[in-house]
Parts: sequence; C-alpha cells; structure tokens
Amino acid sequence: MVSEPHVESLALREQFNSAEQQKDASSLGMWVFLITEVMFFGGAFAAYTVYRSIYPGVFGAASRTLNTTIGALNTAVLLCSSFTMVLAVRAGQLGRRKQIMAFLVLTLILGMVFLGVKGYEWNEKYVEHHIPGPSFQMEGPGLQDHAQLFFSLYFAMTGLHAMHMLVGAGLLSWLLYQTWRGKFSAAYYTPIDMVGLYWHFVDIIWIFLFPLLYLIDRHGH
Repeated sequence: MVSEPHVESLALREQFNSAEQQKDASSLGMWVFLITEVMFFGGAFAAYTVYRSIYPGVFGAASRTLNTTIGALNTAVLLCSSFTMVLAVRAGQLGRRKQIMAFLVLTLILGMVFLGVKGYEWNEKYVEHHIPGPSFQMEGPGLQDHAQLFFSLYFAMTGLHAMHMLVGAGLLSWLLYQTWRGKFSAAYYTPIDMVGLYWHFVDIIWIFLFPLLYLIDRHGH
C-alpha cells in the first residue's frame, strides 16, 4: 500500500514548491475556466432574453408546449448528483477510496439519467414537429415562424448543456479509473475537487435554464 506522503510527492509537479501551491494554482485555473464558460453561456442567455422581449406572446406559447414534469424531474436528478459529488469530494478529503468510488459512480449514474430523460424530451419535440426546419409545425397566429426562434434557442441551450454533461461524465469516468489505481488520498484529492467545481457549475446552469425555458409565462394571458 502506497503511503499518503508518497502519493502526494508523486502528484507534485516540478514547477510547484508544495502541494498547497499546486492546489491553489489548480483552483485558480478552474475558476478562470468557469468564468469563460459563464461568458459563453451568457451570450445564449442574452440572445434568449432579447428575443423573448421582442416576441413575448410567441415565446410564452412555445414555452407552454414544454413538459414541466420532465424538466422538474431532471432538476431533481441534477440536484441529487451535486449532493453525491459533494460526498465524493468529502470522501477524498478523508482518503476513503471505496466511498470516493461509490459516490462517483452514483454521480455518473445520475448524470446519465439526466441525459436519458433529456433525450426522451427531445424525442417528444421531434414527434410533435417542434424541431426548427421545413417540417416545423405549430398552429396559432405568428407561431409557425417566430416560434422557431424559441425552439432554436431551446435546442441550442439544452444541447450545449448536454455536451457539458457528457464532458463531465468523461471526467467522472477518469476519476473513477484514477481512484481505482490508488492515485488519490487525504493528502492529494485535488482532481476530485476540481471536477466537483465543474460539475456544480453545469448543475447551476440548468438551475437557470429550467425556469427560463419552462416556467416563465407558463399560464399565458
């Protein structure tokens, strides 16, 4: 069994003087990355806000076609995945390898459940002919053309979020492999912490997407 100080020394890169300095650098790098992601998603949120202010009635009518039950279910799933990710980080702090793996597996399963439910919802939109393009159909004054703006933004924003979920799933799988190899201990669990920050960010993005796309002006006028 490799001792914790030895694990820490193996994990320390040559450009750093200490494990604490290396962790601080990793944290800074992750936060800078997340700030760029905020600006990335911010453009999509801004576009949605502008078009919704121009076509409030159309966007409200299109929003009411979305399945709030599915949206709420996926919100609950992601909140649970954030909780299990926190437990994985805590297990890393305590150096409990089996618990790390268990909570990472749970987080990964919940992430896959989210993507599966989202795929089911996208299929619903396909069946209802709400995919923007030549086959798009939505009855009502001005809905046939302008509602496509809503669904274009809906698929762009939820699709972009799903891509980030897939990246997160890949990172969780990598963490599982590294944990199985005994790479982490109470002395070194920085990658688990950093992936946890990324996962929480992706969850927070959905917390904003859910009310914006599904709940605003739900009951119409």
